[in-house]
Amino acid sequence: MKSPVDLWVYLSTSPLIWLTLTLCTWIFASEISRRLDRNPLVNPVLTSILLLSLIMTVFDIPYQQFFQGAQFVHFLLGPATVAIAVPLSRQWERVRRLLLPIAAALLAGSLAAVSSVLLLGALTGLSQEVLISFLPKSATAGVAMAISASLGGNPSLTAVLVILTGIIGALIVTPFMNLMGIRDYAARGFAVGLTSHGIGTARAYEVDETAGLFAGIAMALNAVATSIVVPLAAAWLNG
Repeated sequence: MKSPVDLWVYLSTSPLIWLTLTLCTWIFASEISRRLDRNPLVNPVLTSILLLSLIMTVFDIPYQQFFQGAQFVHFLLGPATVAIAVPLSRQWERVRRLLLPIAAALLAGSLAAVSSVLLLGALTGLSQEVLISFLPKSATAGVAMAISASLGGNPSLTAVLVILTGIIGALIVTPFMNLMGIRDYAARGFAVGLTSHGIGTARAYEVDETAGLFAGIAMALNAVATSIVVPLAAAWLNG
C-alpha cells in the first residue's frame, strides 16, 4: 500500500474498518480524558460509546454490520475475564491479611446489588426476563452475559446494563467517597471494583495505584460471588 488512500480503500471493503474505527475512537477518547486531567465526566468508555453511536446513526450503519469487525474486541472479553485473577494472585499475601473485611464487604456488596434489582422489580413490575438480565449487572461483562444467558435472561440487555453500571460508578466514585469521608484508597478501590467492574477499576487506577489494585481484586472476587448469588436469586424468582 503506497498511500493512506490505498489503506482506506482496503479497509472500507473489510470488516476490519469497524475494528479500526473502534480502536481509533478509544485512542481519541483516552487522549481527551488525559488532556482534561482524567475528569470523570469525560470517561473514555462513555466518550467512545457516544462517538461510535453518533457515527453509526449519521451514516445509517446497522449494528450487525458494525459487529462484524468489532467482534474481535468482543472475543477478548473471555481472556480479559480470566486475566483479572492475576492481581489477586500477585497480592494474595496482602489480601489474606485482610480476608475477613474483604469477605464481609464482598458479601454485603453482592447481596446489595442483587437485592436492589429485586426491589426495583417489585416496585416497577419488570418482567422476569428483564429482572434476570438486571441481576448480574455489577459483574464484569463476560461473566454477567454468560450468567444472564444461562438463566434465561437477555445477554444484550445485560451488556448494556453492565456498561451503564460501570460508567455511573466511575463518574460518582470519587465525589461520593470524598463526601463519605473515606480516605483509605484500598477501601475506595475495593468499593468501586465491586460495584462497577472493569470500568470502575480503570477509573481507580487513574486515581491511585493502590485503589486500582484493590478494585481489580474486588472485580475478580465479585465475578465469582455473582455467579453464586445470582442463580440463587433467579431460582427464588422462579419458585
